[in-house]
Amino acid sequence: MSSKHLSRGMSLIEVVVFIVVLGIGIAGVVTLYGQLTKASVDPLVRKQALAIATSLMEEIQLRGFTYCDPDDPNVYTAASTAGCTSAAYIENIGPDTLPSSSAETRYADPRFDNVNDYHGFSMSGANIRDVTNTVISGLGGYAVSVAVANISAAELPAVASTADALRITVTVTGPAGVSVSLQGYRLRYAPNSP
Repeated sequence: MSSKHLSRGMSLIEVVVFIVVLGIGIAGVVTLYGQLTKASVDPLVRKQALAIATSLMEEIQLRGFTYCDPDDPNVYTAASTAGCTSAAYIENIGPDTLPSSSAETRYADPRFDNVNDYHGFSMSGANIRDVTNTVISGLGGYAVSVAVANISAAELPAVASTADALRITVTVTGPAGVSVSLQGYRLRYAPNSP
């Protein structure tokens, strides 16, 4: 009797339970695989967004931070905005429009020549370009925006005047909702910083 009991196969209930357990296991593996595949693309997108933001931040921070527009003959000697040749040459947040030209841009003369000229600058999709106005291919899913503002007194307490420091924020958004935001500061040194 015991040998007859050992030679029996699996019952229908045992087979159904086996299939359900196997199905749950396979579904878990497929879900995990999908998440890993999605996550493996995210670092590449994040790295590209960071490269775009870093490049633009460096470009902006290398610009001068002066009281007067660099086209003003007094640009390096003015100790305040009163030292500018005229009110038209005083640097304000945003692109300047000088008396003899149109608004400054990143790509054509007259060009951005001061840190605060970049305020409000943006690029997106197929219009992401380098400083020479060359389109950078493969960045169709990205968008870039720049904000430049005077600092608050609490941000950099060691700075004597909030007018002598700017906060630069470069934000890049990419595919799959990836967003990278960099903040940097540019200080004005006495009397000016080229």
